[in-house]
Amino acid sequence: MTDSPANRRAEPRLPVHFEVDCTSGDTFLYAHITDISSMGIFISTDKPLPVGTVLQLAFTPRAETAGGPTPQRLELSGEVVWNTTGQVAPDKPGMGVRFHHAAPKTRSRLLELVRAIAYLDVATDIKS
Repeated sequence: MTDSPANRRAEPRLPVHFEVDCTSGDTFLYAHITDISSMGIFISTDKPLPVGTVLQLAFTPRAETAGGPTPQRLELSGEVVWNTTGQVAPDKPGMGVRFHHAAPKTRSRLLELVRAIAYLDVATDIKS
C-alpha cells in the first residue's frame, strides 16, 4: 500500500467547486476548493504552498450546497499537510489542507455544510 494522500484521509472528501481566499503572512492566494470533508479540503492552485504552512481560509459555499438560501462565509484556519510540488506531471496541482477548529460555532457550521453536500451527492446518485 502506498502512502499517498488519498490513503491518509480519515474522512471521505466530497467534490465541490468553491472559490477560496487563502492568506499566510504576506502571501495571498485566490484559488478553488475542489473537495471537502469535515477534516480538510483540497485547494486547486498552480502555486501550492509548502507543507506546514498555516493558512487563514475564507469561502462562501454556493446556495445549493449550503443547506439554505443564504450561505454564510466561513472563515477558519488550516495547515498544508501535503502538496503536489515535485510530483511527476501532476494533472491537478494544489495542496491538501487540514482544518484547525478553534470556534465551536465555526466547527458546527462546517459539519452542517459537509452533511448538506453529502446529502446532495447521495440524492444525485439516486436520481441517476
